[in-house]
Amino acid sequence: MRVGLAYDLKQTVRVDSTAPDDALEEYDSPATIEYIRKALEGAGHTVVTLGGGQEFIRNILQEKVDFVFNISEGRGTYRSREAQVPSILEMLDIPYTGSDPETLAICLDKPLTKKLVTLEGVSTPEWRVISNEKEIEEVSWNGFYFPAIVKPVYEGSSKGVHGKSLVDSAVQADETVREMLAVYRQPVMVEQFIDGDEVTVGMLGNTPPRVLGMMRILPRKQKNRFVYSVEVKRDWRNLVDYEAPSILKESTQALIEEYSLKTFKTLGCRDFARIDFRVSKDGIPYMLEINPLPGLGDYSDLVIMALKLGWTHEGVIAAVFNAALERHPLWVHG
Repeated sequence: MRVGLAYDLKQTVRVDSTAPDDALEEYDSPATIEYIRKALEGAGHTVVTLGGGQEFIRNILQEKVDFVFNISEGRGTYRSREAQVPSILEMLDIPYTGSDPETLAICLDKPLTKKLVTLEGVSTPEWRVISNEKEIEEVSWNGFYFPAIVKPVYEGSSKGVHGKSLVDSAVQADETVREMLAVYRQPVMVEQFIDGDEVTVGMLGNTPPRVLGMMRILPRKQKNRFVYSVEVKRDWRNLVDYEAPSILKESTQALIEEYSLKTFKTLGCRDFARIDFRVSKDGIPYMLEINPLPGLGDYSDLVIMALKLGWTHEGVIAAVFNAALERHPLWVHG
């Protein structure tokens, strides 16, 4: 099969001088592209690199491909940016891996995601959204308990989440929100901080989807009020230990699995995803967000988890691709 590979490299995305230092955090490295290319070629496919942005548009119109392996994060700070490449592929009637444009757009919008899963009985921390400076003065903190995490609404990979994102009062929240509105140029969410374990869950497949595994992120130094920030993720080898399979109470694991499956299905995810939770001191899990387009590099949580559970890197990539192929029987049987 002739497989196109859609992606966005850090080196090819332009940012202006006012952009934050984590502006390119979600984009991929050449090493990740090479991992995926080798895995697909090892399975007997011919791989065509398509790139991202305008390069992707030119290439997808010129190259004949049967299927696209999509890891493109899209361009800009739009809440629908991850839907850009899948939207073009659907217009051209080319099948691809991963979730569709609607799901990708919804999941990048953290407050909308939280509203939808709450309707299905999934617990998530209380939150407030502030879209502009005027709303800073108007927001009500009645019934809202601090500490809280302040973060951009339409980002992933802990982009915008720093140590100083943890605030202890409304006054601190107002100051941090004001700064974040100016830097990230999008609405900001203030979310109650759950002081407990950080747990991430890997999801694979479709009918039915299954939990690949759960992984606890354990800080090596700071034990209380740990924030899985962008700085921690950049230096994960020195700052955290990853525990997979995770050692949690049986009742907590069961609830995390229930919430993960509900979240995956409710939001219409396909093929793979990663879901982040915080677990309170009394063992109650709270869903923070879902990434329906999780990273597949050797530094990515989904891959780290899978390797600890006995998978190979190539096996993870193959599982994602095969899950997508199974949604298209022509490619499985034809």
